[in-house]
Amino acid sequence: MIDLSAPAIEVAPLLLGATIWRGPVGIRLTEVEAYMGLDDPASHAFRGPTPRARVMFGPPSHIYVYLSYGMHRCVNLVCSPDGEASAVLLRGGQVIAGHDDARRRRGNVAENRLACGPGNMGSALGASLEESGNPVSIIGNGAISALGWRLEPAPEIAEFRQGPRVGISRNIDAPWRWWIPQDPTVSGPRT
Repeated sequence: MIDLSAPAIEVAPLLLGATIWRGPVGIRLTEVEAYMGLDDPASHAFRGPTPRARVMFGPPSHIYVYLSYGMHRCVNLVCSPDGEASAVLLRGGQVIAGHDDARRRRGNVAENRLACGPGNMGSALGASLEESGNPVSIIGNGAISALGWRLEPAPEIAEFRQGPRVGISRNIDAPWRWWIPQDPTVSGPRT
């Protein structure tokens, strides 16, 4: 079981191989990054509970959706105990269900690019800014509910690599990015 009340740097590697669900779309996670709130200058929560980042301060097991570059909806899982900010950015994954919906949202792109990169992930899932703060249910195998955000843990922990995060300008050396090596749905370096 994944405990989203733990800090993001503990939760992030456990998410690799897990599936995030929104409606009928399921994406097996292959790349994630941790953001550690007040202790992390790259985190939206670094300056405290601003209107944008308030959801990162808890409670855990909620979605944090933000707009990147004014157009990309990026999805995070809020972690840590209530009142402490941390979140895991969902950077990349493989669409395993709801291909028609994901493809309609993403257009004519290669299969491995449907949810490759955080903006593409948000688009494939159909995430909206209005969903920021919505709860995430942790489910077991065979879930049939088509409602809300759900996280289905992987049957076993995936082999992973760890290194610096991608596309940030602060705290760039923190090794808080995890990915499944050589997976074609990983957006950053794959080795």
